[in-house]
Amino acid sequence: MARKEPAADAANPGRLKQIALTYKMTRKADKKIGLVLAGVGIVVFGVLLAIGFWIGHPIYLGILGLLLAFLATAIVFGRRAERAAFGQMEGQPGAAAAVLDNIGRGWTTTPAVAMNRNQDVVHRAVGKAGIVLVAEGNPNRVKSLLAAEKKKMNRIVADVPVHDLLVGTGEGQVELKKLRTTMLKLPRVLSGPQVTVTNDRLRALGDLMSNMPLPKGPMPKGMRMPRGGTEGISLAIAHLGEIGHGLVLPL
Repeated sequence: MARKEPAADAANPGRLKQIALTYKMTRKADKKIGLVLAGVGIVVFGVLLAIGFWIGHPIYLGILGLLLAFLATAIVFGRRAERAAFGQMEGQPGAAAAVLDNIGRGWTTTPAVAMNRNQDVVHRAVGKAGIVLVAEGNPNRVKSLLAAEKKKMNRIVADVPVHDLLVGTGEGQVELKKLRTTMLKLPRVLSGPQVTVTNDRLRALGDLMSNMPLPKGPMPKGMRMPRGGTEGISLAIAHLGEIGHGLVLPL
């Protein structure tokens, strides 16, 4: 027991610091967050306390009011923080990868398995639903990337279902804030060992960010590297991951 107490004490400051950082991030996009949280807490506590006086048990209902006020405040804070985070990530390169990175246990994600010079990107996630290819970028350009990657998946792991999703706000696309929910609703068809085997097969392929071949010798005249390149995408994913890390996403 003595060994567990220091670990618990060390975890509490980290959690409080994370909450404080999340609040600061949310306040940048939602200036009224403090007033809203205070209002929710006061109203819930006030209602329960009033009921307590009415029925003759103000102490019991006051304690219950404090607990419910804290719970209601936490729920409202989580939702508004989530909304602020998605607002910051919306339209940013690597936003879908940041959401995938926080999708939860049971999923293995690989960002930027395919990308073109316009920074249209395809990410890959593997779970009990099979393989999910998530694309972000121009719908007309990214479809060819999705088709090529899906063909590759069907050739390597033909016995595993492959789903493809395009992140966006247009018809037939999935909004960024609904990406996690959409993936979690996919039917589970693979067992744990099958997911492991699938990951092992795909890991042998590597990914674009780690295995991109670079031509030897001088660059041909007129040839330009993609704007930002894979390094720009990786930095964007890391930054957006910090924004979304620790937020409670809706099921």
